[in-house]
Amino acid sequence: MRYELVIFDNDGVLVDSERLSNTILAGYLTELGHPATYEECVRDFMGAALHRVHDLVAERTGQRLPDEFDEVLHSRIFAAFERELTPVDGVVDVVEKLAADGVPYCLASSGSHERIRVGHRKTGLDRLFPHRESSEGGESGGDGVANVVFSAQDVGRGKPAPDLFLHAAARMGVAPERCVVVEDSPLGVQAAVAAGMDVFAFTAMTPAAKLAGATGYFATMDELLALLGESAPGEAELG
Repeated sequence: MRYELVIFDNDGVLVDSERLSNTILAGYLTELGHPATYEECVRDFMGAALHRVHDLVAERTGQRLPDEFDEVLHSRIFAAFERELTPVDGVVDVVEKLAADGVPYCLASSGSHERIRVGHRKTGLDRLFPHRESSEGGESGGDGVANVVFSAQDVGRGKPAPDLFLHAAARMGVAPERCVVVEDSPLGVQAAVAAGMDVFAFTAMTPAAKLAGATGYFATMDELLALLGESAPGEAELG
């Protein structure tokens, strides 16, 4: 099947941020009296919008996180991004190949617009994912470049709800059944399936057994190109 739209998750798929952000989250929760390990944060929050952290802490402890929690957490994560963040190995080649072949693509992330912007500016991905901090994706700005960045902020409900992926597809003008999502978290896979989309699951951090329901699985970005029906950059095309 030739897909009409490839929808990328951001954290862990485009930018190698999951280890950084979940390490910082675990440390901050522990500091606040809610002991958490890195492994627990990956299990409970990977792929989720930040409101899930508030919801689970309240459910488990009956306590609310402080009002400044989001601001402090973001400041710590963004500082780490500026020091250490890199693109996921090989993903730039994938996106450039899609662009060269005229395959539409976009990004749909549980992260905030600010988080996406900071990470992409650091890694250089902002040149491939124009970001207008607006839910009006698919519409060109004054320079004629379409916005292809969508956040859970645009829809209110993050993954595993399908809202974000459906919103991205609608803004890009593509029917859900003609889309494929590239994800690395169980919540993201659930959201894509609920949206009626195919989903290719990246197993670099999460084993395939925990990503049940995916259409296909890949461990490297070269494998993703094959799943998408694209040849690797520099690979001879068959006539």
